[in-house]
Amino acid sequence: MSSPLADIAAGRVHERPVDGLPLMHVETPDYRRRLGKRALDAAGAGIGLVLLAPVFAVIALVVRADDRGPVFFRQTRVGRGGQEFSILKFRTMCVDAEARVAVLEQSNEGAGPLFKMKDDPRITRIGAFLRKTSLDELPQLWNVLTGSMSLVGPRPALPREVALYEDFADRRLLVTPGITGLWQVSGRSDLDWAEGVRLDLHYVENWSFVHDVVILARTIPSVLRSRGAY
Repeated sequence: MSSPLADIAAGRVHERPVDGLPLMHVETPDYRRRLGKRALDAAGAGIGLVLLAPVFAVIALVVRADDRGPVFFRQTRVGRGGQEFSILKFRTMCVDAEARVAVLEQSNEGAGPLFKMKDDPRITRIGAFLRKTSLDELPQLWNVLTGSMSLVGPRPALPREVALYEDFADRRLLVTPGITGLWQVSGRSDLDWAEGVRLDLHYVENWSFVHDVVILARTIPSVLRSRGAY
């Protein structure tokens, strides 16, 4: 058993003698409770979409009035089992944001395949507020309702990230990605890519219903502090 896996799945590692040799055994994560998790996701997303409908309407009007571009931003992400899906967010950048990435590449503050820039000039006025408050993430409740995402899970990976996975990193794809997760409550964009992957793997290998509840509870103060939200 490699050291990285031992670190990530420490709670499921036990010594088991085989032919007199003290070998380490890693228990398989219990994913049979996935149906219960899915029921919670569907109920939470459905209730959230209904209760937050007025908030959605106000944000949509403001985003539309800010620069007359589309209200929503869609991007391809990789979900459970390697299935690609379209993630949904309120648009926080100018319409030609993707085309301007190459020009800003030298200002990239992120490590790995992710582009990060604290003072990104592509972010609109209302977009800065939506990102700081994480309100731009609310449309992902629709992704949760349709089953492509969960309330809690690993960060939804970009296809170019998955192409760089090594060792056990592809185990992130064993579970459904989430709106929030360990990366969200541990620093978000302040974390480098490798640390984010490590946290996601820890979640995958140690998942439990209680773990999800704790992460959801920690998400609220994390959002209020706006740590790493840019």
